Amino acid sequence: MELLASGGTVSLMASQVGDFEGSRVFRPCWSSLLSVCGVKGRSPKARAAFAASPSSRDAGNGATVTSPGAPPRIGEVERITKETSVQVRLDLDGSGVADCNTGIPFLDHMLDQIASHGLFDLTVKASGDIHIDDHHTNEDVALAIGTALLKALGDRKGIYRFGNFSAPLDEAAVNVILDLSGRPHLAYDLRIPTERVGTYDTQLVEHFFQSLVNTSGMTLPSNRRMAGKNSHHIIEATFKAFARALRQATECDPVGKGLYPGTILSRS
Repeated sequence: MELLASGGTVSLMASQVGDFEGSRVFRPCWSSLLSVCGVKGRSPKARAAFAASPSSRDAGNGATVTSPGAPPRIGEVERITKETSVQVRLDLDGSGVADCNTGIPFLDHMLDQIASHGLFDLTVKASGDIHIDDHHTNEDVALAIGTALLKALGDRKGIYRFGNFSAPLDEAAVNVILDLSGRPHLAYDLRIPTERVGTYDTQLVEHFFQSLVNTSGMTLPSNRRMAGKNSHHIIEATFKAFARALRQATECDPVGKGLYPGTILSRS
C-alpha cells in the first residue's frame, strides 16, 4: 500500500495499518497521514480492502488507476496487409502480463518491457515476411499497438496526459518525455552505436516509435540517450523509460477526474 502525503511516499503493507495505528509512538503522525489520504475512520477490514483494491495502484506519481465502476480501458486491433497479419490486445489497467510473439525475438523482448514496466496487459500475435527482413512486421506491430492505445484511451478524460521518466540499465541511461495530446510527433536522439543487436536492425527502433506515435496521436518530444555504449542496453533502457512514462500519462488524476487535461486533439 502506497500513501502519498505532503509530496512524500510512505510504503506500508496492508497488514501494518492496524499495527501502526495501534502504536502509541506512531499514533499522532499515522492519524494525520490517514486523514490526508482519506483512509481515517474506516474499519481495519475496510482499510485492508482499500489497500488491496485496484483503484489504489500507483504509477510513481500518486495517481489512481481507475475509479470504482469505471469502464475497462482496453483496445483490440487486427491489422492485415499483404505483408503481415497482426493482432493486439492492450489493457491499460492490467498487471504487467505480456504474451508477445512477433517472429522477431528481440522485438518480443522489448514489448515485454512495455508490459512489465507499464503495468499493462499486452498481447501481440504477428506473422509477416521476416524471410525478407523485419521491417514490415516491426512497423505493423507498432502501428497496431498505437491504434490499440488510441482505442483504450477513449476520450482521455481524467488522465494525467504527461509522462517523464529516465531509466538506467548498467552503463546506459535514456530519458523519455511524452504527451498524450492527439498530435503525433517524434524527436529521436538515441545514437545507437551498432547496426544490429543479434539479427535485429537497430534502425527499426526509430521506425517502431514513429509508427506508434502516428497511430496513437502521441507527442514524443524526447527520446534521448543520456549515457551508454552497449546497443542492447540503450534500446532496452529506451523501452523501459517509455513504458514508465506512458504509465504515468495514462493514470487517472483523482483531482481532474472527468476533465480534459488541457487541449487534446481528438483522433477517434
